[in-house]
This record gives sequence, structure tokens and C-alpha cells, in this order.
Amino acid sequence: MRSVLSISLSCAIALALTSCGGKKQDAPAATTEAKPAAAKRISIAVIPKGTTHEFWKSIHAGAVKAARELDVDIIWKGPLKEDDREDQIKVVENFISRGVSGIVLAPLDDVALKTPVQAAAERAIPTIIIDSGLQGDAQVSFIATDNFNGGKMAGERLAEVLGGKGKVVMLRYQEGSASTMKREAGFMEAIGKHKGIQVVSDNQYGGATRDSALTASENLLSPMKTPTGALIIDGIYCPNESTTFGMLRALQNGGHAGRVKFVGFDSSAELVEAMKNNEIHGLILQDPMKMGYLGVKSMVSHLKGEQIEPVIDTGAVLVTPENMAEPEVKNLLSPDLSKWLDS
Repeated sequence: MRSVLSISLSCAIALALTSCGGKKQDAPAATTEAKPAAAKRISIAVIPKGTTHEFWKSIHAGAVKAARELDVDIIWKGPLKEDDREDQIKVVENFISRGVSGIVLAPLDDVALKTPVQAAAERAIPTIIIDSGLQGDAQVSFIATDNFNGGKMAGERLAEVLGGKGKVVMLRYQEGSASTMKREAGFMEAIGKHKGIQVVSDNQYGGATRDSALTASENLLSPMKTPTGALIIDGIYCPNESTTFGMLRALQNGGHAGRVKFVGFDSSAELVEAMKNNEIHGLILQDPMKMGYLGVKSMVSHLKGEQIEPVIDTGAVLVTPENMAEPEVKNLLSPDLSKWLDS
């Protein structure tokens, strides 16, 4: 009897530590403060309209500069050609699937890119639009040149060098590009104020590449010649780098460069050289490096919960043969991107 009671008492005493006839229970874990999970590193997709023109290389350099200063990651990817809307849409969709922190986008089309940007917003991935506008309100900010004003500057410059009279043509870029459509509209408003100037063609498009712009320029100029081969026009305006370059080549190939007044938009090494030779009489320059820099910087501020402006104007400058050697202008004409981009 005593033996049975002893066994029972032993089991009762040990019950808190071990089950009678069972395995030992685990001791309670020591109480510690929970460590916070490591913060996810910010990754920002920067998506240009294209990747070949000098303008987009400057955008890229500005984005890299901001990323280094702020210690965030950027992923640079865009369509090869500036008319491949479907490819740009796929790029946006792929970045949504990857779950990037944010998107900085220069939309090829102000309507076609509306749906993927909305899809990004629904996944809590914010988008900042740069360079060219987008319809809708899914983006958190728009960072660009005042393109309408830039077009007006071009129109005023062409009217100035023409002395307020003559026949002019405008070679447009491509339909759906909000930035260049505003530049074209601004030009037409400014040039229309000069009653002595007649616009004899404004409905032709150069397209997204230098080659397509060269062909379009040659086709535009072909019927505008006298029997001796001279041009019947006095002035020309083009609203972006590819159309300006294509028109320059058409003028050079036909022996007309420098004989008509020519105003364009954006810059490249060839356009700078043409201005030195008085084959181009004005270029409206944006600040693409600033655009790329502010795109990334503003996205980081937004992701940190800071307030950012809904519209940011990065400015435009009229460059002429007379002011092109000034330090600030020279830096816009021929920026040194080697510090930010691999050669």
C-alpha cells in the first residue's frame, strides 16, 4: 500500500516536469523582444520610350546619379524603338509581376500606357511619369519640359531668323506622343501670329527612327523644288532629335543645308556640329539628365511618405550659334555622361 502511494506521490510531484510513463516536456522558451524584419531594399524600374537616342542616355545618367546618392536600386529597360508600344506595355507588366517598389515611365502613347499604369496602382506600385504625358490620374507626379512652351520658343526663333516672312514646313514626329504633339501645337500657335509667314506643310510624320525621318524628310522636300533644284521654302521646324537629324541629313544630301532656316529640338553630336556650321539656326534643349534624376528622387520621396509636387517643370533653353559656347548651354548640348554610364 505504501509502495503504491509513494509511486503516486512521485508522479504527482513530477507531473509539472514529466508525464508519468511519458516523455519529458519542453521547458518554456526565454522571453525576448521580437526583432524587426529587415526593410526591403527600394528598387525602381526606369522605363524610357527607347534606348538609342542621346536624350534617353541622358535620362539614364540622371537616374543613375540619383540612385547612387540615395542608395537605391534602379532597373533600366525600355523598347529598342520609340514606336513599339506593345513592347513597352510588356516591360511595364513584367515589372509589376516582379514587384518593384515603383516605376518611372516615359510613356510612348498617352492612351495605350494608361491601363498598365492603372494596374500598377492597383498592386500598390506607384508610377511617376516623365517626359511625355499620360491620360488618367493613376500616376503620382508628372516631371517634364513644358513642351507647349518649348514649341512656342521654336516658332518665335524661326520667325526671328526669317525676319517675319517666308514659307515654312513642319515635320511632325508620330501620333500618340503627347510631348511632341504639344511642341507642334506650340509652334503652330507662335508661327501663326506672324502674318507674313505661310505654313505650306504640317501634316507629315517622320516616325521614331533617324532612318524613317530621313525618308519622310526627303519625301516632304521633293515636291518643294524649283526647276533648278532649289527649295521653294524658307524655313523648317522639327520637334525631336530623330526628326531634326533626319531633316538635317536630307538637307545635306540635297545640297540645301544652311540655305534654309532650320530650328529643331534636342541635341546630339551631329546636331551640335551642324549648328557650328550654321546649318541649324536654333535648338530647343530640355534637361533630360535632370528629368531622370528628379524622376528617381521624387519616387524615393513618395515611397518614404513625403509630399511631392504633382507637376514638375524641368525647363527648356533656346540654343543658337551665338550662345552655344556659353558654359551652361555647352553642358546641355554635350553632357559628359561617362561618370554615370558604362561606355
